[in-house]
Amino acid sequence: MATVRLGLERLLDEEVSRVRGRRIGVVAHPASVTSSLRHAVDALRDAGAHVVALFGPEHGLGGEAQDMEGVDDGDTTGRAGRVPTYSLYGSTWESLSPQPAWLDGLDAVVIDLQDVGSRYYTFVWTALLVARVCAQRGVEVIVCDRPNPLGGLLTEGAPQLAEERSFVGLRSVPVRHALTLGELVTDAARDEGLTNVTVIPMEGWRRAMRWRDTGLPWVLPSPNMPTDDTAAVYPGGCLLEGTNLSEGRGTTRPFELWGAPWLDALAAAKHLQTHAGDGCIGRVMTYRPMFHKHAGVTCRGVQVHVTDRDTFRPYRAYLALIDAARRCEGFRWRTERYEFVDDRPAIDLLTGDRAVRLAIDAGAPFEDIMALGADRLRAWNDSAPARWLYRG
Repeated sequence: MATVRLGLERLLDEEVSRVRGRRIGVVAHPASVTSSLRHAVDALRDAGAHVVALFGPEHGLGGEAQDMEGVDDGDTTGRAGRVPTYSLYGSTWESLSPQPAWLDGLDAVVIDLQDVGSRYYTFVWTALLVARVCAQRGVEVIVCDRPNPLGGLLTEGAPQLAEERSFVGLRSVPVRHALTLGELVTDAARDEGLTNVTVIPMEGWRRAMRWRDTGLPWVLPSPNMPTDDTAAVYPGGCLLEGTNLSEGRGTTRPFELWGAPWLDALAAAKHLQTHAGDGCIGRVMTYRPMFHKHAGVTCRGVQVHVTDRDTFRPYRAYLALIDAARRCEGFRWRTERYEFVDDRPAIDLLTGDRAVRLAIDAGAPFEDIMALGADRLRAWNDSAPARWLYRG
């Protein structure tokens, strides 16, 4: 029995007049479901909404596309016939925002996306880009809030510098931000004067809750986020995308497994235990990704086993792993285009500060690396309660 009532459920039960009889668009993905696993599109139709347009974020409406794989527009066939489905993740920066003409005739756009609590998970930024274009067109935006699987208290990774903002962080927030998608959108709407945005809060969610406390079923919101275990490591695991290390895509435990054919896995595991702090154990192992980096090649690697989610600090742990891997011959930073940016290394966008990469390259003491940006993180934490929609 769920202990949390989702924003979607509250919209359907208590705020249904916002959608009943109106022409609406829906921004959704596979995890846009009620606690009984009914998809938002079907639930909204049952409530009397005229769903006339669908919008898919990164990975697509159905979640079939892999990371950074552009998705085309199309149609979705359902009980109400064929509905135009527009992609909000194509091959250009412009493709990340809806074209104004797509909003013609809409009374409102409902956004119902499950976030995972990490700045570089792109769904929250899709929501903000949609809200901005809708504001220009005078279209109401209704955001249905959902839990942050990591809870709402602990932050990690300094807010990125302004020059490192990108689609893995349109606004300067910590890597592990401890906010819900609704809180992030509310904060942005307030700062940017987006008066067209209404957030439907959850009922029963408290800041100390992790996903398993909510009683809600987990539905993978993207192809490589299969469980809430994945979400727990993702604030650190995604940093591997800024390197030529496999982040475990092409296996059944993405982001928990990582490695490369040339990695000194034993040294990396020892470095993890020395610097990661409590809450995890690094187990040396080998694996062979079926696709993505090092596909079909046996990798020497480490599986990060989380033993205590309360003390585990994923950003710190995976930065320690990258620091160890940097000492291996064969390591390199990713310099190929990353999330529509091709003029700087991807790791700078992910950490939000090129000083982190430069310190690792220089062999700086690990605690010095971790201290970078600490003043920005403290300032964020001091002001965080002003962004909260939920207490307790």
